[in-house]
Amino acid sequence: MNKIKVGIVNYLNTKPLIYGIQRAPVADKIVLIEDYPANVAKMLVEGTIDAGLVPVAVIPRLKTHHIITDYCIGCTGPVASVAIFSEVPITKIEKILLDYQSRTSVALAKVLLRKYWKITPELVDTRSDYRASINGTTAGVVIGDRALEQRKVSPYIYDLGEAWIEMTGLPFVFAAWVSNKALPEDFITEFNAANQLGLQHIDRAVAENPYTVFDLHTYYTQHISYELTAEKRKGLDTFLSFLNAERITLPV
Repeated sequence: MNKIKVGIVNYLNTKPLIYGIQRAPVADKIVLIEDYPANVAKMLVEGTIDAGLVPVAVIPRLKTHHIITDYCIGCTGPVASVAIFSEVPITKIEKILLDYQSRTSVALAKVLLRKYWKITPELVDTRSDYRASINGTTAGVVIGDRALEQRKVSPYIYDLGEAWIEMTGLPFVFAAWVSNKALPEDFITEFNAANQLGLQHIDRAVAENPYTVFDLHTYYTQHISYELTAEKRKGLDTFLSFLNAERITLPV
């Protein structure tokens, strides 16, 4: 049988999921490809992978899509690792640098800037590490492990997960397991179980990934919410409807 190519984000927030996938029987059926979110999304759109933990903003770009597990990267409160970082209050920001590794977080920032904060700073795409340029009235959307580092640098932190929840009353889904074709039901069942296995062993995932910048047990249990619940699906649908209504499109 040809192995199923599966893309996954190579951030700390996926380590519990990777722990389970690598130790479950389904591991023998897949080729796991790690990259940052925008690249995983690009691979899924281009068909170089069969499924991936992708930024949900890419879903409208897929000709067909299937959400294949009961798990995601989401939040029901402050997410900690997706934020606008600034040296000044948000009302004084004049320019925001947008994270090149992101799709959903950039789209979410655009929605929140228009509908929640109601400000119109200049938005600048980036192609490489831009964090040193976050100073004065220039802010930055930073995601993932680098955001956890930036928390120790920037005096003003505007958590995008928290802002979304305050605006909508709904949880947020940053990334979901999506395939670009129908996959065998037995594979989906096994892959779902692999995700569950990882979340049953969060302490082991923490032990395997020593990290001094942020307490990972707190991060995995209080900031990242992994279950793709009915409320999270409602939040996801609401976000995608905002993208359509606001005509926010992102490159892949």
